[in-house]
Amino acid sequence: MRDEWFIRGRVPMTKSEVRAVSISKLELKPDSVLWDVGAGTGSVSVEASFLLGAGRVFAVEKEEDALELIRKNREKFQADRVTVVPGTAPDAFEGLPVPTHAFIGGSAGKMGPILDALLEKNPGIRVVINVISLESLGEVLSYMKKRDLSGEIVSVQTARSRTAGSHHLMMGQNPVYIISFGGEECPWAEESS
Repeated sequence: MRDEWFIRGRVPMTKSEVRAVSISKLELKPDSVLWDVGAGTGSVSVEASFLLGAGRVFAVEKEEDALELIRKNREKFQADRVTVVPGTAPDAFEGLPVPTHAFIGGSAGKMGPILDALLEKNPGIRVVINVISLESLGEVLSYMKKRDLSGEIVSVQTARSRTAGSHHLMMGQNPVYIISFGGEECPWAEESS
């Protein structure tokens, strides 16, 4: 989905190219229960919800202006499978159904407790995390090592064009590290062995 389709305000948003890779890495199924932690504008929640038949998305967000944007984008796109959950993670997880998948776009400095809560709810959960700072990447890698979790890291850096007179210039975007781990093994893997 195009970024400009979303109502933005001043809230950070996962850009379309990064969103596409992140949603792909989630490996959602029609009946998945996705927790979108630090949901921002709700762009991941909304786009992921279109892949779900009977599944649900719970957009967890603590900032009031972001919560309003999630509600507006949910309404704009008629994303009825998205439930807005106000509060700070992991405390906001109380009372939510067990997740099969989680996307972490923001942790407010509580990455460890958030991951602990997710893995406690479902040890087989599929988790995808987006970070932009090397410190946050290091924090996630240390956590994974401590918990003996193996996963994948993808660095995505895109460039977008802008016009300068009659010319088009490519403007580099910040790199985003997409970390993914957990979930089910590919059901077709055994058949091809």
